[in-house]
Amino acid sequence: MNPMKSAFCFLLTLISIQAYGQYTDVINSNRPGVSRSAFSVGTNVIQLEVGPYIINEKRTPAAAYKASGFGIDFAARYGLLLEELELNIEGTYQNDTKTFTSNLSAEEKRSNFKAITIGAKYLVYDPYKNSEEKKPNLYSWKANHSFKWSSLIPAVSVYLGANFDSKDNPYTAPGIEGFSPKVMIATQNNFAGGWVFVMNLIKDRIGSDQSDFQYILTLTHSFSPQWVIFGETQGIQSDFYADNLFRFGGAYLWGRNLQLDTALTFNTKDTPSVFGVNFGVSYRLDFHKDKEIKDEDINNGNSAKEEGKRKSRRNKKDKKKNDGDDTDKTKKRKRDDIDFDNE
Repeated sequence: MNPMKSAFCFLLTLISIQAYGQYTDVINSNRPGVSRSAFSVGTNVIQLEVGPYIINEKRTPAAAYKASGFGIDFAARYGLLLEELELNIEGTYQNDTKTFTSNLSAEEKRSNFKAITIGAKYLVYDPYKNSEEKKPNLYSWKANHSFKWSSLIPAVSVYLGANFDSKDNPYTAPGIEGFSPKVMIATQNNFAGGWVFVMNLIKDRIGSDQSDFQYILTLTHSFSPQWVIFGETQGIQSDFYADNLFRFGGAYLWGRNLQLDTALTFNTKDTPSVFGVNFGVSYRLDFHKDKEIKDEDINNGNSAKEEGKRKSRRNKKDKKKNDGDDTDKTKKRKRDDIDFDNE
């Protein structure tokens, strides 16, 4: 098999694995971008996702200021007990300098967690599970890349978490501190040809003076087994802050447990204008173990029931063979007796 066919078959296998279970043979990261996949990392998998970034903001004309600095996005994910269940902790830490440019010049150095959240995500609906028609056709490129109406039905997961905001945080509204709930619905469509569409609907800091609604739409495309590109839009609406952010970038699969990524973030307004660059890495510790009896084993006749039938047939065959051996021994003894009498 030539290298092009090998790469093509590998990509089909990867897409198939991602479509039929939570656990995948290669790392499945939420990066690049900030949206959350509908699927978990898989049981007994510990996954770390980290992304340092640099940021520049500028607000004009009223209350004019500019801010520049750096920060880091982080997440730790763990698949617990069920393939559909994931526990995670995620957040953003930022350190910057805010310079006011109107009237009297002044500087304010800021540093704190912009967000830190502990939560759990559960897959409530998986349209790809046990779906024969979504298995890749290794003999037809057209069949694998043709549009299927059934692909419009997404996988759906729900998320419930708790934010923690420290007192006098410069990145939150005045008076915001302590714990507040966060809920999310995440959907995911896996289309033919390596296209994946993810949508998040989020209600954050519920019940506080900074309760906001967010939507995130992410479209990714894998054009080789190692490379993926993406585009994303994020809308934020609250009394404290509102924005529409756009992100573009890509990721590279370095190994089955390691992914590197980068992205640009910007908006189209000046209250404030935002421009950021980030570089990320995702790494997993894989302690996942497959179940002893899989669904595909049952379909292939490898269930316990089928194994019992085969064992019964083998026993009958062995008994028949032993009976035949006893008959041959009896005949031989008779021949020996006859030969002895003739002597």
